[in-house]
Amino acid sequence: MSEVLGSVKEAPLSEATRARFAREVAKYPAEQRQSAVMACLSIVQQERGWVSPESERQVAEYLGMPPMAVHEVTSFYNMYNQKPVGRFKLNVCTNAPCMFAGGPQALEHLCHKLGVEPYGTTADGVFTVQPSECLGACGDSPVMLVNDRHMCSFMSDDKLDQLVGGLRNAED
Repeated sequence: MSEVLGSVKEAPLSEATRARFAREVAKYPAEQRQSAVMACLSIVQQERGWVSPESERQVAEYLGMPPMAVHEVTSFYNMYNQKPVGRFKLNVCTNAPCMFAGGPQALEHLCHKLGVEPYGTTADGVFTVQPSECLGACGDSPVMLVNDRHMCSFMSDDKLDQLVGGLRNAED
């Protein structure tokens, strides 16, 4: 029933997770419970750090929808991690406005500083760096998003270095 990830079996959804799912599902008419799929995937990711194929199956089962329909959502939106990521996921906008305001240079600076390629995770598992589509803060470019939650604006090399240092200290 549970998929084996390495040598560790993935746990079934906890009662606390199911309760969070239920609160999201309650926002929709009963016949539209599948509308809560994005919220449920976000909950899984908050709790597990990523959305595995087994997690997709569990969400599909809970919502009464085909697993492929859940996977289509997970794979369409770049906010869902389809593989494990570092403790801090750094998404750097490289879309047009940020591209012209230093987004690609910010991505390059972070990758060089952390010794990874784009989409890479540091050897210590602390940072994952990846390019991102528009984050909706074009006037503040270059921008980045930390752990899909915290927007950082006007990211110069100095600000990037300070951010990485602060996150590293928080990890210690």
